[in-house]
Amino acid sequence: MLPENATPSAIVKYLNQYVIGQEEAKRVLAVAVYAHYRKLTAAGETVRLDKSNVLIIGPTGTGKTLLCETLSRFLQVPFVTTDATSLAQTKYVGEEIEAILLRLLEKAGGDTERAGRGIVFIDEIDKLKARPGEAARVQATSGESVQHALLKIMEGYPVRLPDNRSIDTSGILFICGGAFVGLEQIMEKSHSFGYIGTGEDDNQNILDRLNSRVKPTDLFEFGLIPEFTGRLPVVARFQDLSKAMLVRVMTEPKNSLYNQFRLLLQSEGVELQIEPAVFQQIAEIAFEYKTGARSLRGIFEELLTPVLYAVPDHKEVKKVVIKSLFEDPSYYK
Repeated sequence: MLPENATPSAIVKYLNQYVIGQEEAKRVLAVAVYAHYRKLTAAGETVRLDKSNVLIIGPTGTGKTLLCETLSRFLQVPFVTTDATSLAQTKYVGEEIEAILLRLLEKAGGDTERAGRGIVFIDEIDKLKARPGEAARVQATSGESVQHALLKIMEGYPVRLPDNRSIDTSGILFICGGAFVGLEQIMEKSHSFGYIGTGEDDNQNILDRLNSRVKPTDLFEFGLIPEFTGRLPVVARFQDLSKAMLVRVMTEPKNSLYNQFRLLLQSEGVELQIEPAVFQQIAEIAFEYKTGARSLRGIFEELLTPVLYAVPDHKEVKKVVIKSLFEDPSYYK
């Protein structure tokens, strides 16, 4: 079921090639997926191994979807992503859930057994929370009904599809993600662990871990129903990306934006060189947008548009150097 030598540490090593930062979240997810797929082969007749689906909490643009997609690529399992908001906006939640499984089946090449070992990432799960106020009552009810509808497939049971095939969701790993704006304030009120009688060197570390851990009651207060939270026992927290991390996102991963545009220009026989100061400037702008890494591609596209426009008509150009975001590129023969 798992690729050979797919230990948690090997999973993290692979993730590090494509995803910058979020070290703690990587370790949590690596252990979670390793344990999930081990359970599928270790299930016995006398002991039932319950599923441990995952909840990812973190700001927008911090790499939640990318991390899940990269995990599925390493594990060689089909992967689909959907938004919880689309589920909440339909009158027929059951049909939308069927559509998710049909997409997973398509990614699995029509193989129901392989689809039953895939990963489903449901983003913006925090949008299903109940909101105070009369105007939000309909939406809150809708969000709660979607949570109830997701319970069965997340726990695991055979789902019959419109074409009369069925997928057993027991082996599907469900990962839910969201920004959970306001959760920190709830945690600040509920987390107040005091002195623990251990060695002095350990005290602060233990307290920090306890106080940073998201408790089920925090999620209840936020607006997730207890039954739904119970299906997500593993919680991974993502951190905001600093300016330095945004620079690394642009330059270090195998499929970084810089590498992508270098490859694109290489196909024209042109070398692209972007000076370090440019990445700093882009990071400054992206940081102000407060959308994490999501805004980086748009800034890059704007930066490279003049180059991509000019190069195809000037075959004599062999190198392009960009020294500043606010200066024209330099072209060399």
